[in-house]
Amino acid sequence: MTGRQDIQISVVVPVYNEESNLLPLYGRLASVLKSTVGESYEILFVNDGSQDQSLEILRTLGSQHAAVRYIDFSRNFGHQIAVMAGLDHAVGQSVVIIDADLQDPPELIADLYHKMQEGFEVVYAKRRTRKGESVIKKLTARLFYRILQSITSVAIPVDTGDFRIIHSKVVDVLRQMPEQHKFLRGQISWVGFRQTHILYDRDERLGGSTGYTYRKMIRFALDGITSFSDFPLKLATLAGFVVSFFAFLYMIWTLIARIVWPESHVQGWASLII
Repeated sequence: MTGRQDIQISVVVPVYNEESNLLPLYGRLASVLKSTVGESYEILFVNDGSQDQSLEILRTLGSQHAAVRYIDFSRNFGHQIAVMAGLDHAVGQSVVIIDADLQDPPELIADLYHKMQEGFEVVYAKRRTRKGESVIKKLTARLFYRILQSITSVAIPVDTGDFRIIHSKVVDVLRQMPEQHKFLRGQISWVGFRQTHILYDRDERLGGSTGYTYRKMIRFALDGITSFSDFPLKLATLAGFVVSFFAFLYMIWTLIARIVWPESHVQGWASLII
């Protein structure tokens, strides 16, 4: 297998029903990578159980271009698992994570890579604007990141996704993290290293429809909150104390009522309540 000394950049692309975007995405990726690091790159697609022609397109790209590899899942496991599978198999000295919908411009990879050369191990892309997204999605995303920031001790950057470049040493640490429910942008922030960002304007999806339903987004948000904040545990503990306190008061009242008004209660009522 080609080693890290031969590959400067690995690009990990999770794919779920992106048949209309794969060829334009490959063309733009190959163009920017060649102009940035010559032939020292690989593009690793992870087919996350697509039900369209995505896998056939990936097979064609893989047979025609030596720099293209792909992983094929037996079913849809989810975006974060797909990204992690790509990180597990990437061999580059640095790894770019980018979605296949072309909302994140591949041309920005050159800026991310050059920023990394200044001595950073993580350079993430921070959204300045988000085109083609509903007001509700923008509002909920904005609310989620700010709630997460306020209840966690981990400095997770707001208005960012998974689009970033990370050094291979960061990838090595992520591979050792055993979490079943991944929240990679939080994990990458948690592991430390020198991190910075560049601003960009996010484009509309080129084609197809998003696979991120509101149900998946809610599940993803819950994974982020429960993984990187002890607030839910504190809330559950507080709720337990409150319920126990009122239960104790009700127990005292039950004993008093049984003694003061014995004729007004059914036999065994007090012991059952207590």
